[in-house]
Amino acid sequence: MAITDRALEGKVALVTGGSRGIGRAICVGLARRGAKVIVNYAGREDAARETVELVGAAGGQGIVSQFDVATSEQVTEAIKAIGKDHGGLDILVNNAGVAINGLVMRFKDEQWDRCLDINLAGAFHCVRAAASLLLRAKDAGRIINITSVVGEMGNGGQAAYAASKAGLIGLTMSLARELASRGVTANAVAPGFIETDMTAEHLPEAQRAKVLEQIPLGRIGSGDDVAHAVAFLAGPEAAYITGQVIRVNGGMLM
Repeated sequence: MAITDRALEGKVALVTGGSRGIGRAICVGLARRGAKVIVNYAGREDAARETVELVGAAGGQGIVSQFDVATSEQVTEAIKAIGKDHGGLDILVNNAGVAINGLVMRFKDEQWDRCLDINLAGAFHCVRAAASLLLRAKDAGRIINITSVVGEMGNGGQAAYAASKAGLIGLTMSLARELASRGVTANAVAPGFIETDMTAEHLPEAQRAKVLEQIPLGRIGSGDDVAHAVAFLAGPEAAYITGQVIRVNGGMLM
């Protein structure tokens, strides 16, 4: 059941990659708790505006913000504008990501670079640009990084994706130590297999059946499953939780 207690009323949240999939579910989940949600997108403005409509229907206020997380200059300018236009930033959710699959021996430099530039460097760019705003947040800022079960256990054909998501866990724990003295928390949420466009593209039916055999709860997860964990970490209930990886994977990795 979704948390709908409006505990995030008056808070400003930025969700990168918020136009579709898990990012869209997170935007709606934060809106249910009353947050103003900045929906970041890189190229699909139409999808981002659809998310904004869903945010409004959930009781929040949504605003689109176009920038590429892999480009530090764009990130810096966009987050500076968010702070100016909306009076600050309380919650940063680093969700933007891409999965580029392939065996290591055939993997190209540009594929490796793109995966790490978006998934890992992108989160770093956002945290660095947003840190001063989060440190000034009224009730202490929140950083929530979306990693993956693959970042903890690895997966054949996903070396770049796994490396980027494992790096995100290390970044999270370092941020938790670095920012704790000012009350800012940093945590990661590690989804397992979740029903998204990305999963549909990379998980054929035969493979899906094998994946289900590895999940004790016996089902593929939903975007809402992840969004509930993020909404909890963003709220006052999680003020004493930092440096943690919250696994949302149906028991696939324990």
